[in-house]
Amino acid sequence: MLDFLNQPAGFGIGETGLLVYDASQPLWRAMAVGLGNTLRVSLPALVFATVLGTLIALARRSAHPGMKTAGQVYIDVVRNVPLLVQLLMWYFLLLDWLPDTTLALGWVPGVTLSKGGLSFPWLAAGPGGWWWSIPAQDGLSVTGGATVTPEYLAVFMALVTYTAAFVAEVVRAGLESVPQSLSEAAQTLGARPHQVMLRVVLPQALRTMVPAMTNQYLNLIKNSSLAVAVGYPDLVSVGNTALNQTGRAVECILVMMSIYLALSLLTAALMNWFNARHALKGQS
Repeated sequence: MLDFLNQPAGFGIGETGLLVYDASQPLWRAMAVGLGNTLRVSLPALVFATVLGTLIALARRSAHPGMKTAGQVYIDVVRNVPLLVQLLMWYFLLLDWLPDTTLALGWVPGVTLSKGGLSFPWLAAGPGGWWWSIPAQDGLSVTGGATVTPEYLAVFMALVTYTAAFVAEVVRAGLESVPQSLSEAAQTLGARPHQVMLRVVLPQALRTMVPAMTNQYLNLIKNSSLAVAVGYPDLVSVGNTALNQTGRAVECILVMMSIYLALSLLTAALMNWFNARHALKGQS
């Protein structure tokens, strides 16, 4: 049934990440590249969405009216605009606003941003061991370092900003579920505000936050499939190309469904493991 995955792919992939790939390699290799691209954008987006969402939640709970209002406006606006619309907005903003490669923005040494993408230093292996490869402008292209395309940046920014709005509400609800008396008791014992948050409030809030946060992480991974709308070669994009090349629609869709199912089950298992460990610590 899946023997067609061993036939030559016959198509190229614009971004291959860390995997080596060419059109003569089998289809399963192309699908692996698509899976790698999905993880390459989903995992960093998951981390940044968590951090941004936590900061927005803290702003929502702030005593400063401006920060509280800004956090509420962000959540209301972002959560009520479809992710696909936000993805297209980020993509066209990047293409319209960023300068050409020869006029790349460079606020940080070794880091440039242009219509060609974001270039930054990256570890490279050489005869003498590992060393930092610094990107350098070479005409219309950039050599050295690592570069991510505008398509990647658009998907990354859309996933981060969209998911952060939902994460913020999860974090806010979790923090507000902790009885105020615990914070007051810690303050009475001389704990500073950051110690109260990190050692008293947050560990208690995690018990209610983790299950809801798991749903947001699962949604982020599945929402990454919208990357096909801007031409980022994720699993769905590569799968669609393979479908058109081979005509094996049912099989290709089955492969994509199975991979997303496996990713979701793995994410849920990891979060359940974390939740169980935290619960055991909380009871001891």
